[in-house]
Amino acid sequence: MAKTARAEPWLRGTLRELPAVHRAVLHALQLAQEDLMRWCVELSAQEWYARPSGIAPVAFHVRHATRSMDRLLTYAEGQQLKNEQMAALVSEMNGDALPEEILGELRAGFKRAELRIRALAGANLEEPRTVGRQALPTTIGGLLVHIADHTQRHVGQAIITAKLIRAARDQ
Repeated sequence: MAKTARAEPWLRGTLRELPAVHRAVLHALQLAQEDLMRWCVELSAQEWYARPSGIAPVAFHVRHATRSMDRLLTYAEGQQLKNEQMAALVSEMNGDALPEEILGELRAGFKRAELRIRALAGANLEEPRTVGRQALPTTIGGLLVHIADHTQRHVGQAIITAKLIRAARDQ
């Protein structure tokens, strides 16, 4: 009998206590974390920073996905970014962290994001918010959906980079 793959988070019947948008965002983040762990955890420290054909390294995409969630949730909560968040943004391309540190930041960031998204469960998704120095208009709902979209985009790029690195290594 063939082994069946585990269903994606959105098909597991979890998080039913949350409104549909919040549930979908958290399911997307769960899938993102699972995919990163599947494809990137076995890369060497050097491979985390490899740039095949000049593309951004896996380390950047993982850090950026994690740190972007924090920044976007800050806006969803109606706040502006702190200096530490801006410094973290600037340092995302630095090659100074071990994969274990980046994965630890990822796990902690996803846990914090889940708590913050749960805290927004009673919020009006149409409530206006602004993003960035230019105060670009959006809503709480727009920010939540963008968190899922943006995270998945960078996770996909990290996975493609990891696959390119693995393919080159295995030749």
